Amino acid sequence: MKPSRTNALAALWGLAEATLFFIVPDVLLSWIALRSFKRAMWACLWALLGALIGGALIWYVGLVNADPLREVFVSIPAINEGMLHNVRDQLQNSGLVALFIGPLVGTPYKLYAIEAAQLGYGLFIFLLISIPARLMRFVIVTAVSAAASRVLNRFVGIRTLQVLHVCVWAAFYSWYFYVMSSSG
Repeated sequence: MKPSRTNALAALWGLAEATLFFIVPDVLLSWIALRSFKRAMWACLWALLGALIGGALIWYVGLVNADPLREVFVSIPAINEGMLHNVRDQLQNSGLVALFIGPLVGTPYKLYAIEAAQLGYGLFIFLLISIPARLMRFVIVTAVSAAASRVLNRFVGIRTLQVLHVCVWAAFYSWYFYVMSSSG
């Protein structure tokens, strides 16, 4: 795939996951990193741009009328009312630093966007804090994938790495959906 298409897909995926989609852009970013760390790093920036646009959209809707969107969110796999309350508590207790907690515990960014608007955090500061909060995980996952690819590529070909990639993400999401559905 051409770099321009890859970047456009990364931006679209970042936007989709920041709004309604429930699979993180890291899946695409780590796939790209199997072949090219440099292209994957550029794709991280494009995924960030998409996520910021999506975060701004959700923040705005959260500011105007959050309740219908909350109802939509709790219908998304692995999101529940308790998760929304936890995000609200994190933001009230830790401020926007809570945006760094989400990637560590599997809480979607979109929930922080809607609750930040409801709690009166301005859009500019929300997006400013979102930059390192979103980019941190994108870059870490991408770098780990590129490093693993570099090591494993000595023993197996790219097709095997791609199959392994799909298996790892399928296993992760099977576990994630199981754990998140059990906690709700």
